[in-house]
Amino acid sequence: MPLKLSLKPGETFVVNGAVVRNGDRRGVLLLENQARVLREKDILRPADATTPVRRAYFAVMQMYLLGEVDGPAYTQAAEAIAALMANAAKTEDRADVLEISADVAAADLYRALSRCRKLMAREAAEAA
Repeated sequence: MPLKLSLKPGETFVVNGAVVRNGDRRGVLLLENQARVLREKDILRPADATTPVRRAYFAVMQMYLLGEVDGPAYTQAAEAIAALMANAAKTEDRADVLEISADVAAADLYRALSRCRKLMAREAAEAA
């Protein structure tokens, strides 16, 4: 089943490490096979990795974009997830971190990113 991306004018996304920008009109892109895709809104820049959950997200995002499930990217992600667990005060947060860790270990990196985004949203809501 293809992945359908509806793109805004000028929207940037990454496909298998290549940065792609849509033209000046809305567009639709169909990906017919497996690919690592992140939309602009889901890309975290290094300077924005300022909290434990954001550092974990960034590390897992690097693994996902590079297509690495072991090696230095995995080590960085494991360390960031361990730090996130150490800083998790609530039982709910610790359970989410364990699920993120399990996703990373199973190489289900997109799911791990999705779980990290939920933690980042919760963190932002608590800070407000």
